[in-house]
Amino acid sequence: MRKKIVAGNWKMNRTLQEGHSLVAGILAGLPALSSHKQVVIAPTYVHLTQTAAQLAGHAHIHTAAQNCSNQESGAFTGEVSAGILKSAGIGYVIIGHSERREYFGETNALLAQKTDRVLAHGMEVIFCCGEPLAVRDADTQNANVETQIREGLFHLAAEAWSHIVLAYEPIWAIGTGRTASSQQAQDMHHHIRAVVRAQYGATVADNLTILYGGSCKPSNAAELFACPDVDGGLIGGASLKADEFLGIVAAM
Repeated sequence: MRKKIVAGNWKMNRTLQEGHSLVAGILAGLPALSSHKQVVIAPTYVHLTQTAAQLAGHAHIHTAAQNCSNQESGAFTGEVSAGILKSAGIGYVIIGHSERREYFGETNALLAQKTDRVLAHGMEVIFCCGEPLAVRDADTQNANVETQIREGLFHLAAEAWSHIVLAYEPIWAIGTGRTASSQQAQDMHHHIRAVVRAQYGATVADNLTILYGGSCKPSNAAELFACPDVDGGLIGGASLKADEFLGIVAAM
């Protein structure tokens, strides 16, 4: 049975004190989770040790970093390595978020290196993929997403995929006024799983968790999560309010 995950990406939001209160609110309302259902919280770097300490002792809820360096250590001012994250008790790292690709020019080759660093330190990868508006309008989204996955992850051995979670972000439907339907989400998730199956076989593909990262809210989470290839969500804005985030967790 593949894992179901709701992951909250806080992006560059919340002070340290606000973050502490948000996590406390989430924990206060969190239902009991079975072993194949997990919650992940990804605050900013400043919060990580605080959040990890708050979550310690709570089953099936984990702390994630929003990014890491492709370098192991050294004179890289402003960067944080996978090894440092591991030492802070971090369980997951988000790699290749659309904002990192767009604003910071992160390439598939760089993301492959980052993925290797995270896996080498025994953490789980949430690898993001997705197409912008121009690609969707040109109806080339399947090829675009396949290239991201192929160039970022297909150097891995099959056994490494048990530590990979994919997150599909329809960038064209985030903050543009356009909405991705549950069928569009399912279609892309089905395509992603088929791409992985063609490369690695049915066992890897069928056990792969694929999250949806396109403006998931309590009002649409149940419909999205009912899709056969949608295994949860990578949540942005709704993860910043405990009641909204818990509503999405309840849908899982």
